[in-house]
Parts: sequence; C-alpha cells; structure tokens
Amino acid sequence: MRPEVLMLEVLATPIGEIDVVTDADGQLRVLEFHDQPHRLTSALRLHHRGQAVESGAAPAAVRDGLAAYFAGDLAALRTIPWTIGGTAFQHQVWQALVEIPLGETTSYARLASQVGRPAAVRAVGAANGANPIAIVVPCHRVIGTGGALTGYGGGVERKRWLLAHEGGREL
Repeated sequence: MRPEVLMLEVLATPIGEIDVVTDADGQLRVLEFHDQPHRLTSALRLHHRGQAVESGAAPAAVRDGLAAYFAGDLAALRTIPWTIGGTAFQHQVWQALVEIPLGETTSYARLASQVGRPAAVRAVGAANGANPIAIVVPCHRVIGTGGALTGYGGGVERKRWLLAHEGGREL
C-alpha cells in the first residue's frame, strides 16, 4: 500500500509566503513560513515520516479560510479543517492554544495551568514551539509572563503583526 501523498502549496500573505501542506481529505497538516524551510522539514519528518509531498493546490476551504483571515475575517481560522500528529501532551497544549480568544494572549505559565500541569512551563513552551500549524493553531498568542514578546518560529516581527492584526494590544 502506497503511503498517503501530501500536497504542498506556497501562498502569499501580508507577512510573507507560507508553506501549506494538506492531505487527501482536505485537512491542513502543516503551515510554516516559507523562509523557515527547516521548520517545514522538521514537521514533515516528525509527523509525516514516509509520506510523499508533491506540489499542488490546497483545498478551497484551507485557501479561502487563510485568505479571509488575512483580509480581516479573523473567525475564518476556525473554519479551516486541520489535524496534527504529536503526543497526547502536545495535543493538550495545541487544543488549549486554539481556545485562546482572538485578540487575547496568554502566558506559558497560564497555559501550563490550563492544561493541568502548572509546573510544566518549559514543556508547554516546547510543545508550543513544536506546533506544526502556525497561525491556525495560534502559538503566536503566547507571550512571556511579563508581557514580553518571546520567540516565535516565524520571527518576533511576524508575531507582533499577527497580534496587532487580531486586535490585540499594540505591541
């Protein structure tokens, strides 16, 4: 049996090109910034080992949802179908990220408490950083306890733009 083939499309956005990887069911599997190819390679290796990746258009639901989000319809992110590999703990963290309301941020410490592991701040940070679906699973909404913008796989300037776009405080 041939492993599933994933489709890769590069889309232009106001903050640079993004690599969008989808499966045959139309689910978003990976979304990374095109100028960070190591993140795409890592996500594919960790979550999709053995699956071929070919160039091809993402499904309309994914493309349209992303286009609407960048055009100002922020709730469109919730319409994009996605699925992720990963550990049970990572899934807890990633689901908690999705629950952060638009225009709001949280800290790593609050996120750790939210997933029932208040002492696991570093592990939560690692799971946040391992998120293979940028923007849609909004790891950019996590900031330092003191309100500082902390690292972001796409770069702090993109994080700043995303938070401002979503109506968060001016950063």
